[in-house]
Amino acid sequence: MAQRSVMTVGASMLVASLALAGCGTRGEDSGDTGGDTGGSAKVAKIGVIAPLSGDLSALGKGIQHSVELAVKQANDSKAIPGWTLEVEAVDDEGKADVGKNGATKLASDDDVIGVVGNLNSSVSQQTQPVFAAANITQISPANTGPALTRGADGNSRPYKTFFRTCTTDIAQGGFAAKFLIDQGIKSVATIHDKKTYGQGLVQYFTEAFKAAGGTVVAAETINPDESNYAPVVSKVAPSKPGAVYYGGEYPQAGPLSKQMKAGGLNVPLMGGDGIFDPKFVELAGSTSNGDLATSVGEPTENSEAGKKFLADYEAAKYAEPAAAYGGYSYDAANAIIEALKVSLKDAKDVKSARQATVDAVGKVSFEGVTGKVSFDEFGDTLVKVITGYKVEGGKFVSVKSENVS
Repeated sequence: MAQRSVMTVGASMLVASLALAGCGTRGEDSGDTGGDTGGSAKVAKIGVIAPLSGDLSALGKGIQHSVELAVKQANDSKAIPGWTLEVEAVDDEGKADVGKNGATKLASDDDVIGVVGNLNSSVSQQTQPVFAAANITQISPANTGPALTRGADGNSRPYKTFFRTCTTDIAQGGFAAKFLIDQGIKSVATIHDKKTYGQGLVQYFTEAFKAAGGTVVAAETINPDESNYAPVVSKVAPSKPGAVYYGGEYPQAGPLSKQMKAGGLNVPLMGGDGIFDPKFVELAGSTSNGDLATSVGEPTENSEAGKKFLADYEAAKYAEPAAAYGGYSYDAANAIIEALKVSLKDAKDVKSARQATVDAVGKVSFEGVTGKVSFDEFGDTLVKVITGYKVEGGKFVSVKSENVS
């Protein structure tokens, strides 16, 4: 997914003790790193940088806890002899400036070897150069903006330290266009929130929809801090679209869907992974039945590995669900852990092993929750599966999955 003052360090992750709920992190809702590592074990930290407070915290907390689970399991199995892994989570609030400050905080800690995050592409645009300057591996479970790995020209990798376990909006927008066409919807209005994620998603959707023979009858925008969408609904309604394609996230998409129906625009709202969360349905209300979304990957519960992850996550009794990016975060953390088995084997300290970790992440290949975890020369995942969902009976139900590579 791509978009979301003083830097806020997640209170649940204060680096002070290893007490409480056994998740391989430090803080009030996490705890024991797992296993008897002995007093001589050296410490390497995996950072998490995501919105841990505010409107998008439902997604950010799922990212945080999924990394905690991976670290706890690695420590329990003594995956890296002589080393104890810890998690340090930073709240980026889904804001670019806060994220940059958070990245600077993590990069200044000599024990940080890798980072999972960000949620929003607009935030990663600011954190990428910070982590790159420190040779710290960054793996996003949710950034779908293509330029983050392929640059403005689509063919040059800006930062060799950046990877992602999710696919991009080129794939997601194209799938969404075909998904609507296949359902007989050949005219749409588009609305986006002017952020990197929303704007890019609408761009790729629009290109694919027109190429497939569809017509975009209106193209509008909203401000992400707005709550009254009556003006944009009144602009779109006269064009009589068969659906509204929205580029943005659920805090705005839910109320927009509700106000569309209340304003007489009784057609499905469709969005990308940024709206794929139960919170969307909660905010949109009962009239959200029939609304559509796409998200990266297959439903987690569809695979045996996914079922095990969800069972382990539930057994850990985290306060928040894994949400849309839990599996991708777990795989991102495990990609770093796999690399650390190589880079930390003979390392005298964390900082000197950072470049070796970047190199090793680029070569990882293992079966994860989301499929085979490996990266191409740009740092993009080789797994390019997208799933379409429909709101039925007050919840998202999967309709169709497709490998779009």
